[in-house]
Amino acid sequence: MHRNSRFARFASAVAHLAGRPVTFAVAAGLMVVWAALGPLAGFSEVWQLTVNTGTTIVTFLMVFVIQNTQNRDSMAVQIKLDELIRATRSAHNALLDLEELSEEELIAFRQRYMELAERARVEAIRGGDGDADVEIILPEPAR
Repeated sequence: MHRNSRFARFASAVAHLAGRPVTFAVAAGLMVVWAALGPLAGFSEVWQLTVNTGTTIVTFLMVFVIQNTQNRDSMAVQIKLDELIRATRSAHNALLDLEELSEEELIAFRQRYMELAERARVEAIRGGDGDADVEIILPEPAR
């Protein structure tokens, strides 16, 4: 079941390594060495260009690596949440693919849940459990 592409495996490994304290320490150490070499290089344009070019290249490549990892992580979390919704008897399966809706549709859903939360808080203050007699009426999705 673990059939990740080579790039996905590479991206995961690089993202994992990039997030380690030792990687930060190495990067910080390189910056200290670079700064210490400034006076020896006369703070020349080549000295400045070295760090600017290096950091730009690393940043550019890391954006794609980290985005790939983030996309897969986000998709996995979404699938897990969808399964929880699907498996919960009182949950509404209409919520399974909310991430595919437009921003306006998401705002309508969010507003409805904010209203439900407010009603539940009022009910809880009155001594109820906060969820009694609260029927979820989902907004109609725009077509």
